[in-house]
Amino acid sequence: MTHNRRNTLGAVLVLLVIALTTSGCIVESGRSEQSRAIGEKVSCPVKPDPGIRTTARIGYQEVTNGDLIVKDTSLLQACMPNAKITWSKFSSGGDVLQGFKARSLDIALLGSAPAARALSAPLDIDMKVVWIQDVIGKAESLVVHDPAIRTMDQLRGKKIAVPFASTSHFSLLTALNRAGITDQVTLMNTQPDAMLAAWGNGIDAAWVWDPVLSKLKANGHVIDDSGVTAEQGAPTFDLEGARSDFVAQNGPFLKYWTVAQNWAVNLLNTDKQKAAIHIASQLSISPDQVTPQLAGYKYLTARDQLDGKYFGSQGAESGLSTALTSTATFLHTTPDGGVSTVSAPQVYRDGLFTDALKEVAQ
Repeated sequence: MTHNRRNTLGAVLVLLVIALTTSGCIVESGRSEQSRAIGEKVSCPVKPDPGIRTTARIGYQEVTNGDLIVKDTSLLQACMPNAKITWSKFSSGGDVLQGFKARSLDIALLGSAPAARALSAPLDIDMKVVWIQDVIGKAESLVVHDPAIRTMDQLRGKKIAVPFASTSHFSLLTALNRAGITDQVTLMNTQPDAMLAAWGNGIDAAWVWDPVLSKLKANGHVIDDSGVTAEQGAPTFDLEGARSDFVAQNGPFLKYWTVAQNWAVNLLNTDKQKAAIHIASQLSISPDQVTPQLAGYKYLTARDQLDGKYFGSQGAESGLSTALTSTATFLHTTPDGGVSTVSAPQVYRDGLFTDALKEVAQ
């Protein structure tokens, strides 16, 4: 989109806001589906609760899931008009863990690998997993710069960039371990945005997610992905974690937060075009760039998440608690994994919070 077109769209949106404010109605004439959806405010899917006055500091990442839709539509404000909500962007789950440790975050998106670290020593963060944002597949992949490299064993002696303590880190370690070359490559702890400058000039390969993944693929190719490592017994997820004290004190907020996320998942599964428009608005890219990314994830409703393959019953063994335990065990045995001691299995079971899921799934 050119600079003039961006200015024109901005002017149209400003006029629309003025019209809505003064007339209280939506003007449809002359507006495309895309302009209707960008930053569109939507009604709460259940009766709003003005009595909720929670102050919530929410951490988000530029990952193509329902979190960006909820943010773009201001749905939390629609459901809880008197809550004080602030959104802060984070580059990776490792950064989110620092925010939880410093108590500067209440609820935030992080991958299953950072969540496993959080519930293990030395961090031992008192937190709960409250939602599965997505099940990761090809959305996180290993992209290589040299066109001659086609297999994992050809990466011997190469430098591979990955954000440490992320789901990509866990998937990469799994793949390297299976190839038997873990100690024959150099891993570089690199945040996604920093990978671009060193691509092909200091970084030979990277395991990462979009939007950086797509940019690296312009001068590279994929040789492995998190869908493959999941089939090999190492599934990864994007999760929503919350400090345990925040969960205990803010049950009504979490219920409405879950309502909003569930609404976003339904949009992702029933109207990908509109979902892509909302996500593109938050990422400042074209919806056409978002749509292919959606295929790399699986999005679960609240009812889906209560299945034994995922949350199951609170405090009981489930697919997700088992995945967190096995992830922590793997990270403990891997250099730079970030886990010094694996917690008892019950810690990972108790780290799953299902009250809000059950309320919303009814």
